[in-house]
Amino acid sequence: MTEFLDAERVFALGPVATVRAIHDALAAGLDPDGDMPRVITPVVNGQALLMPSEVGGWFGVKVATVAPGNTTLGLNRINATYLLHDSRTLTPAAILDGVALTTLRTPAVSVAACLDRLHELASNAADGLRLVVFGAGPQAEWHVRTIRAHARVAHVTAVTRRGSATTAWADHHLAADSAAVADRVRAADVVVAATSAREPVLDGRLVRDTALVLAVGSHEPTVRELDGTLMERATVVVESRASALREAGDVVMAVAEGRLDPRTLVTMADLLTSEAALPGDRPTVVKTTGMGWEDLVVAVAAYQQAQAYRQGARAE
Repeated sequence: MTEFLDAERVFALGPVATVRAIHDALAAGLDPDGDMPRVITPVVNGQALLMPSEVGGWFGVKVATVAPGNTTLGLNRINATYLLHDSRTLTPAAILDGVALTTLRTPAVSVAACLDRLHELASNAADGLRLVVFGAGPQAEWHVRTIRAHARVAHVTAVTRRGSATTAWADHHLAADSAAVADRVRAADVVVAATSAREPVLDGRLVRDTALVLAVGSHEPTVRELDGTLMERATVVVESRASALREAGDVVMAVAEGRLDPRTLVTMADLLTSEAALPGDRPTVVKTTGMGWEDLVVAVAAYQQAQAYRQGARAE
């Protein structure tokens, strides 16, 4: 019987187990460059995305839509459904809430890519990490939640276009044009860019040499959140060189400007399966666009947890 995992059951996996699922898949030898490419198709009021993948005896596909106009209607900008199949028989095992899945896995990928550096920064911070988050949506919130699940956080500053959004997960709220933003970025250990902006949201000159920058908002080659100045200064970590050079505007545009050599891109797999280490004397940028394998390994983890819970309930 096909099981349905609603948002609550997907979120029950939690940030720690989600990061572990991403980490373990790469440590076991998964090659993101061998993943199935996603299909992005324009539709009348936005985009449709199909994201298939097959890993470790499972096949899955996410069907997602992005409707920019939905925000003015009070509706979700992104909607998604995930279909999980057993690879041997290709029979459906589960249908998952795709929005919850995306919300959970995106920050988990960011954190899994830099977990050692995150721990290092936290150990050197007396009161905890200082975070600046551009954006106030679900990805902004869940990046904070996922970081908090792995390291102590001193305070969080949320930066939005007008500064009017108030969020329970942030200690301070600033408008993007506030003079105070520059000071907060200069002092930040971690900067998160989780916006729908089409142009850079921060001045790359302000970022500390030791800082982590996690950028997730852009998945189009002509859209960026980070400027060429920061990309030139930083060690840039990506999920896959091929996907980054195809879809990550932050990377694609910096390469086109001559500010970033694509040969210097570091993949998550490089960090987990070799002796490669992130230098501590320059910023680290983790730029992700989302890939099918990430949804799949997290969907499998959520499904298996739900199965284990159900079996345990039956045993009682």
